[in-house]
Amino acid sequence: MTTRRTNDRAMTPQPPRFRRRRLLAAAVVVVITLTALLIGALAGLGALEANGRPGDTPTDALGGLHPDTGYSVEDGYIEDGESVSPFADELPAIAQLEPELRAAMQDAARAAIADGYEFVVTNGWRSAAYQQSLLDAAIAEYGSADEARRYVASPETSKHVTGEAVDIGRTDANSWLSQHGADYGLCQTYANEMWHFELATTPGGECPAQLSDASAG
Repeated sequence: MTTRRTNDRAMTPQPPRFRRRRLLAAAVVVVITLTALLIGALAGLGALEANGRPGDTPTDALGGLHPDTGYSVEDGYIEDGESVSPFADELPAIAQLEPELRAAMQDAARAAIADGYEFVVTNGWRSAAYQQSLLDAAIAEYGSADEARRYVASPETSKHVTGEAVDIGRTDANSWLSQHGADYGLCQTYANEMWHFELATTPGGECPAQLSDASAG
């Protein structure tokens, strides 16, 4: 008969000190892992706050500082691709519009919303410094000041700086306002900017001929 031998070493219980060392090593691994996860979470939170989204304040909702210029909501900054309510009077971009323009725009917004259109503002009042930064960026993009001014006016000529212009978001709302804006005195000013409206006639009047672009103003 063959006698089956066992592994005496494997069957021998380990002394308590070895078990304690194994438990300590496992605990260290757990602590290191949890620490790394915590550091990653804090880093992500810091990036979230730095980018200013999301949040509960208007500044956070608008993206905080402009990533290229450092200008903020106080300069009328609204993040590219974002929009605000036409009734957000707590925001400088809306509050510092010329009062008659703001009232006309809000009256038109109520009518458009009642007709089922989403009516938002993508640009309103801007500070002169912020407008200049936009022009500088446009010059860098288009390669010349003349070409850039077709799309971005200088601070001296911009109606956004004086609070006399507002840009409306959503294509269907632009179309609605192009058809009904004159009822409120609002007119599309530039042929190449269907979103740009100014108070250019009396309510119910006739809008003047559109300019080709901002450089023609």
